[in-house]
Amino acid sequence: MKIRIKTKDTNLLAELNDSDTARKIYDNLPITGSIKRWGDEIYFEIPVHIDEEDTATEILEVGDLGFWPQGDCFCIFFGRTPASQGDEIRAASKVNVFGKVENPAILKQTKDGDPITIEKK
Repeated sequence: MKIRIKTKDTNLLAELNDSDTARKIYDNLPITGSIKRWGDEIYFEIPVHIDEEDTATEILEVGDLGFWPQGDCFCIFFGRTPASQGDEIRAASKVNVFGKVENPAILKQTKDGDPITIEKK
């Protein structure tokens, strides 16, 4: 499953994995929101609730898409966060990893409050 992520200044593609989280989010697209930044992470609340999966993790890789069950948030990780130790990318708490975005470094130019749309490709 492929999705398109559009912000004020970017247009990115992402590939979703074969997880329950990915399917539930994909089935609820399109979704729009307002970006919140936490270091080099974008997140925003979405109208979907998904429980924490057995594979949920706090340590991510550049470009990972995560769903944060504690806040019902769609997250995109593209660098260090305030919780990171050393060079790792660390979420505030465990997230369900459900895909990967191409060219995530371009998201460094996004700002709090910028609009974001996630849609099926």
